[in-house]
Parts: sequence; structure tokens; C-alpha cells
Amino acid sequence: MTLPQRQWPYLSPRATGIAAALITITIWTAFIIIARASAKGSLTPLDLAFVRMLGAGTVLLPWGFWLVRSHKLQGWLGLSPLPFRITAICGLFGGLLYALLAYAGFFYAPAAHASVLMPGSLPLWTALLAAVILKDRITPARALGLLLIVGGGLLVGGASLWRALSQAASGGAVFEGVFRGDLLFMSAAICWSTYSVLARKFGLDAVKATIAITVFAVLTFMPAYIALVALGQVKTGLLTAPWPEVTFQIFMQGIGSVVISGITFTKMIQHFGPVRSTMMTALVPGLSALGAVVFLGEPLHWNLLAGLALVTAGIVFGVRAAQKAA
Repeated sequence: MTLPQRQWPYLSPRATGIAAALITITIWTAFIIIARASAKGSLTPLDLAFVRMLGAGTVLLPWGFWLVRSHKLQGWLGLSPLPFRITAICGLFGGLLYALLAYAGFFYAPAAHASVLMPGSLPLWTALLAAVILKDRITPARALGLLLIVGGGLLVGGASLWRALSQAASGGAVFEGVFRGDLLFMSAAICWSTYSVLARKFGLDAVKATIAITVFAVLTFMPAYIALVALGQVKTGLLTAPWPEVTFQIFMQGIGSVVISGITFTKMIQHFGPVRSTMMTALVPGLSALGAVVFLGEPLHWNLLAGLALVTAGIVFGVRAAQKAA
């Protein structure tokens, strides 16, 4: 049973769609900038993952409990509205691994790299995984769009890759510095794309899927994190960080990035459709990269500008190709 689709109070359908798109793009852009800024603060990547799950779980676990009870769903533990197998598979990729890999990446690589290698590369990994798992056909026009995305990613991450290969040739460590962050960003994007393709394969409702992956992440990661901190096996900054910083991260990383943007993205899809919505979210790589220059003082080199241009063009071209094919 799907939830009724209601218009936001006092807004026309068009205004609702536009508001949802603006909120989604703003939160996705702010997530990249704030997560990178947080890497210079007192919280660790595991701390950020913890507050993300704490904030989202505070809202979504009661919501899941209500859904299971009110609609008499065969969920998992009375909290996830989806069966255990689907909850675990989607929760592993979309809830747990994505958060851990993405937050770790911000501690090694600039936000501009995250802009291209995470939201910018999602269409690439999603298309490739959909071709393998769902047997989707990649048309020549769409393939050209994907090649543009690959070219943009190489322009941005090519320098760190070259340095890593040079270090390996001289006997040094390979997975260090910016290259490590780039790999983490790409791995996070692959995890989210895997979740997206699985959600499509299983025909999941967006709200139920968001609740399910949060339930899995909360029940698997948070107890382990607390136990490891108590035993002194994991360092944490949560106990010494200023409480306004922790409160802000709980709201931004958990409630904002997971709950609010999850709902507004669903509303945007309902009004504009998946094709036009994807074209709108193509603004995120450029906006977040420019935001990193303005707010974080990151340099804007020519290769970054060229990479952003190629990735954005690849997304738009690929989406238009998919629209024509449909």
C-alpha cells in the first residue's frame, strides 16, 4: 500500500514542485560543503555517520513503527515497512556503506572532487549497474553522455591518480591523500547507485525505502559504534565537541540530508518526472564546487572547471537521450 500523494498546504501543484526542487538542490549542495567543512572540525567520519543516523532515526523509526502498525505490513522488527532481506540489502548499500564511505572521503579530498565524483558520477554507475542487473539497454546517444561523465571525472581526479601511480612506481604507498578521498567518493557513488537500482528492481516506495535503510543503519551501526567507543577502540569527538556543533550536525546530516531531502526529492519526481528532475539535480556538482570556492576557500583550477562542464553536459545529454528513447 502506498501513501496518498498530497499537495503541500497553500501551494499550487506547480509551486509545490518548484519548492521541492529548490529545497532538494539546496540540501544536496549544502551537504557537500558542510561535510567538507566538518572534516576540519572536531568530529570524525564515524561521528558524522553516527549523528546522521541519530537524526534520521529520531524521525523515521517512529514513522516506520506507525506505518507497520497502521497498515499491518509484514516488515522487520516492527520498524521497517519492508521485509528483512530487502531491508538488509538496500540498507547496507544505501544507508550504511554510503554514509561511511562519503564522510571518510571528505577527510582526504576537496569538496569540488566530491561534487564531480559523487552526484556527478551517479548517472554513470546507475546506467552500468542497471544494464547488468535490470538488463537495461544503453543507446549510443546515452553512451556518449556517459563518456562525457567519465571524461569529467578523469579531468578532476586524474592528477591525484597520476601522483598515486608515481608514488607506487617509486615504492611509496598508493592509497594516500587526495587519491584516497577520490576512491572513497567513487565507492560511495557506486553504493548509492546500487541502492537506486535495487529500489527500482524491487519496485520500492520512496518513503518506505528511506525508512527501511535508516532502520538497518541505526540498528547495525549505532550499537557497534557505541560499544567500540566505550571500549576505547574508536576515537570520538562527540564527547568534547561543542553542543551547538553536534546539534547542527544532527539536524543537517540526519534530518536535512535524509528526511527532508528524501521527501522533497519524491515530491519533485511526482511533479516534474524522473527525467526533468535528473536534469535539475545536474546543477548540484557545479553549485557545490563553486560553493566550496566561496565558503571554504578551495582553489578552482582549469581542470576542475572543465571536468564540471563535461559532467554536467554528460548528465543533461544522457537524460535527454533517455527521454527521447522513452
